[in-house]
Amino acid sequence: MCGPAAPPRWARVSLGRGGEAPESVRSASAVSLSRQVQGTGGSSAISKCSAAERGYIEDRFLPLLAGRRRRRAPLVHRGYYIRARAVDHCVQDFLLKTQSYPRTQILSLGAGFDSLYFRLKDMGLLHHTVMYEVDFPNVACQKAALIKTAKELSALVGDTEGEQLGVTTTFSGEDYKLLGVDLSELSKLSTALKEAGLDNEVPTLFIAEVVLTYMENSRSDALIQWAAEHFSQACFLLYEQMHPEDPFGRVMQQHFSQLNSALHSLSQYPDCEAQQRRFFEKEWHLKCSHYFVLTASKGMEPSWTPFLSSMTVPHHHGPVRMVGSINALVCEVHSETSGLRRYGHHSALIKPNVILTTGGFGEENGQHCRMRNFHVLIKHAGYWKAGCVKKENPDKRWDERLYHTVSCLSSSLALVVGGRTSPYAALGMLWLKFPKTCNDLDPNDITVELVSLQPAAEPFALRWRHSTTEVIFKGEKYLFMYGGRSPAQPVLGDWYFLHTPEISCTVIPVEGPVPEGRHSHSACSWKGGVLIAGGLGAAEQPLGSVFFLREAEHGFQWQTVETHPPLIPRYSHTAHVHDGKLLLVGGVWLHSFSVPGITVIDLITGLCLDYAINVEHLEWPLMLHNHSSVFLPNEKELLLIGGGGNCFSFGTHLNPKPISLSLRNILTSH
Repeated sequence: MCGPAAPPRWARVSLGRGGEAPESVRSASAVSLSRQVQGTGGSSAISKCSAAERGYIEDRFLPLLAGRRRRRAPLVHRGYYIRARAVDHCVQDFLLKTQSYPRTQILSLGAGFDSLYFRLKDMGLLHHTVMYEVDFPNVACQKAALIKTAKELSALVGDTEGEQLGVTTTFSGEDYKLLGVDLSELSKLSTALKEAGLDNEVPTLFIAEVVLTYMENSRSDALIQWAAEHFSQACFLLYEQMHPEDPFGRVMQQHFSQLNSALHSLSQYPDCEAQQRRFFEKEWHLKCSHYFVLTASKGMEPSWTPFLSSMTVPHHHGPVRMVGSINALVCEVHSETSGLRRYGHHSALIKPNVILTTGGFGEENGQHCRMRNFHVLIKHAGYWKAGCVKKENPDKRWDERLYHTVSCLSSSLALVVGGRTSPYAALGMLWLKFPKTCNDLDPNDITVELVSLQPAAEPFALRWRHSTTEVIFKGEKYLFMYGGRSPAQPVLGDWYFLHTPEISCTVIPVEGPVPEGRHSHSACSWKGGVLIAGGLGAAEQPLGSVFFLREAEHGFQWQTVETHPPLIPRYSHTAHVHDGKLLLVGGVWLHSFSVPGITVIDLITGLCLDYAINVEHLEWPLMLHNHSSVFLPNEKELLLIGGGGNCFSFGTHLNPKPISLSLRNILTSH
């Protein structure tokens, strides 16, 4: 017997990873919920407008539709740049591939205050294409009013006097139809589109930018099924979130839950593979690993042109092989200060069991701010105490710097190098002087004096996200300053040898293959030289290389450290060396199946092993980038301090407490 005919489905499905925030207004049921969801549309339009005003994207029409203005953070701008590039590429690819057809259609679901139609019309790309936009009735009415009152917008739509408005059509031109319909009501949607002139037999591009995820899964699945059943030649462009269970994903989910706009698709379709199966059955860095672009087609040839076909993008297939796990335990600290909640800071072991933390962005007195105060952790009788360091000269400017380094030259002297207050304001060097005798049992009894260096010693230090590491040449100690970025150069590949303690710049010959410039890498002293690992390169791609700058007869020599299996590229991690092993801690990589834990590289054999960090005992997401770490060799314990950052438009996450990782088992098992 023959079984029932299979339902129509999407024939080709492809994915790419991207990055953004919610597009707009859409939902499924209660009016109160729909209003919350609709609010995301205005927020998205404001973010896009902010990105356009600062040159990330070209769009002169957005200000006419966005309404109020507000400046967003650079990370938000970059996210919207990626989103706009991906969506525009797919739309223009559809128009190019269908230019031989007498007529085509674009149907934008939950279009909000998007300006896509006006940009395409202005570019002359809609010769035979009609664009339909659908959103909640009140949103469609607001947008129609904005178009009518803005001469530049209404002129592009053209003469609308002869166009008839249906029950749900709020604005109609020859090649532009704006409809006010709830997407979850498929019967009404189908009727409204038919009345507006949508032709099921014409090649049609469906666009849904962070739309379906706000609908109940049964309703969004039904919408995908409806499109597959009713259109013989169709493409579907979907842009949504993914990976809800890692630290970034948890912060993302919490953000939308607080807005009463839960992301329904995430639980049932948490990754690219699940979304692909969704369309087959019914018929895309840290933030970018939590969004994807999916393109599906039915009855149309050829398939989509890859968005990144001309770029080399590192991609790792399948899960990272973790050889074990390490339990993350909250390090209970006796403290009345919240100063350890920060990121972009630096922590240094200034003497046994005394850790100094400086700079960064965090929380002081209940407010998010650049950190003005220094904080210290002191371990006594197995317990940690935290306190605020007193400045002997409080009027001396610290400048509230981020992404600097601190090198301890003795138990009473440390050198601060670089850092920034903004991407346009880099800082130089500063001495930190501590009393040679102080009460190491009371963290609030430690004082520090800030002393400036001579201005002539500073120009080369105007950088951030660099490294400063102690090396030894002919028995003399130097600080090796390498890489980073500056206001003029997004990636630096130069280096300097600073003779200590007078901090004079010394020329020492260096031979061997010069590493690619990088920032946000790690650097550790080893055998009188320095180990450089990972980082972000000039192409803004994470690097997986490890280099050893070793002392040679007449200077130093760069030497590549080969690892097997190859080290997964990463950046914004920390590192330590113990007993011939390089320990890489946390960071960001492009692998979408997991987050970096602890990587152990045997510097003799090159064996590279990855260990996961077990966070089941933590009540909050653990973000291991922009953090600091201190290795306590006697205990074989790793102390993680701070970490987190700006989670796109979802708010700022700060790891609330230090974390202890016992490495005894993995360091003694090799």
